[in-house]
Amino acid sequence: MSADHWWQQGIVYQIYPRSFQDSNGDGIGDLDGIRARLDHLVALGVDAVWISPIYPSPMADFGYDISDYCDIDPRFGTLAGFDALVSEIHARRLKLILDFVPNHTSDRHPWFMQSRSARSDPRRDWYLWRDPAPDGGPPNNWLSNFGGPAWTLDPATGQYYCHSFLKEQPDLNWRNPEVRAAMYEVLRFWLRRGVDGFRVDVLSDLIKDEHFRDNPPNPAFVAGQDPAHRWLPLYSTDRPEMQQIVAELRRVVDAFSDAASSRVLIGELYLPLSRMVAYYGLSAEGVLEGVQLPFNFQLIAAPWQARRIDRLVRDYEAALPAGAAPNWVLGNHDKPRIASRVGPQMARLAAMLLLTLRGTPTLYYGDEIGMTDVAIRPEEVQDPFEKRVPGKGLGRDPERTPMQWSDAPQAGFTTGTPWLRLADDWRERNVESQAGDPASMLTLYRRLIALRRAQPALNRGGYEALESEADVLAYAREFEGQRVVVLLNFGAGAVPLSTTPLPARSIVLASTDPSRGELVQNGSLVLAPYEGVVIGTGSAA
Repeated sequence: MSADHWWQQGIVYQIYPRSFQDSNGDGIGDLDGIRARLDHLVALGVDAVWISPIYPSPMADFGYDISDYCDIDPRFGTLAGFDALVSEIHARRLKLILDFVPNHTSDRHPWFMQSRSARSDPRRDWYLWRDPAPDGGPPNNWLSNFGGPAWTLDPATGQYYCHSFLKEQPDLNWRNPEVRAAMYEVLRFWLRRGVDGFRVDVLSDLIKDEHFRDNPPNPAFVAGQDPAHRWLPLYSTDRPEMQQIVAELRRVVDAFSDAASSRVLIGELYLPLSRMVAYYGLSAEGVLEGVQLPFNFQLIAAPWQARRIDRLVRDYEAALPAGAAPNWVLGNHDKPRIASRVGPQMARLAAMLLLTLRGTPTLYYGDEIGMTDVAIRPEEVQDPFEKRVPGKGLGRDPERTPMQWSDAPQAGFTTGTPWLRLADDWRERNVESQAGDPASMLTLYRRLIALRRAQPALNRGGYEALESEADVLAYAREFEGQRVVVLLNFGAGAVPLSTTPLPARSIVLASTDPSRGELVQNGSLVLAPYEGVVIGTGSAA
């Protein structure tokens, strides 16, 4: 891996810190817990650790409501503990990516407390304040992503403030140059402490329409859908001015890059493909000046069928600006786990897809052992989204449950009571039990990652879609004469392949049988149900 472009060939591993490892028995994961489990990440073979927010917060949205951007919440540790974590991560030749949450602060942040103190306060314009509509209601029809209006009335000053999420998360005014300067200084604070990059939360939302116009109706909205989708967010997200902001963010981060290692920006963008790729920031001179990795979430919502995935990959490859690095994501802390979405057999196939496609893969903690969503009883719900919009299956607690390390009490996660309940299968499905099992999900992930590292065609090669039959996805990766073919059977039946051009080479890795390694005879092969194989030269990793 080249030092300056580690993020192009590397693998990112997301840690939801509350749920990874508790070191002090309070039931909440912390920084010392992450330090204690770094060797798991090394054994897995990933390159970078992305940690969800660890800043001081009232925890109205579990860290995404920040009251101080330049410190560590005591629940997670201290700045000294953070510095120790950075040191140990770098000692293991890993990179550290922090979550950056620039769209909103906590309502307990000193900036907002000043802003709401009086209309004349110097920080009033740091947030989005508007007079009521003529009827006294909200200024427009914008909706919160967590249900209800995106506006809350402040009786003391007689104006509404905007919040794209909870009322405890007021939106910053990114049209104010003082806000931008302050937020860029936040980035510099962490970059000086050795951080290697940032995942930027809800990046497309930072700039709102300067005239605060109503959003138009969504013609695709149907009853029972997430109520936040009732209107098309034309005026509340993805505004044209965002491209200037993205370029400014990139310049701040680039100032800390050097010949040894570049810093990276990853953007959270739930946008159509044509708009998502715009955040690479292709300038008129052909220079990419935006985020290096606008998150590609297409696999999260895609129908799990070979033809649909094939079309999705082809369209994505065709849409990428020249020189842009692709990336792929199977899941995160906001979406149901892949093993719950597609089932345990198909989750193995999904791992093969993620780790053999061209581009940077992002893994979500626990997916490497096949963790599934956990049913949370109503009285145990922690997620504010579920509390605001109950009964619609939108809550995010099920995919945030504690990591399952062993069959020790509480799965080795804590000596206390975990903040969310464990899955019922933690005694059988855990890192310790899978580490020595050649047929386990963990072993499959480790072998796939090792293979990806060892085969230049997989970590640097181009992508070539191949024609195939039945419900099989076929593609080739090639680099400097080395060619690897990947075949993924999305169907429930065995498929004898006769039309897909197969090299007469060895099966390097199969998702089903770890010992399978026969040669492809006369260009023919039979794929088992839900089986994936990698065909190339050499032996299995």
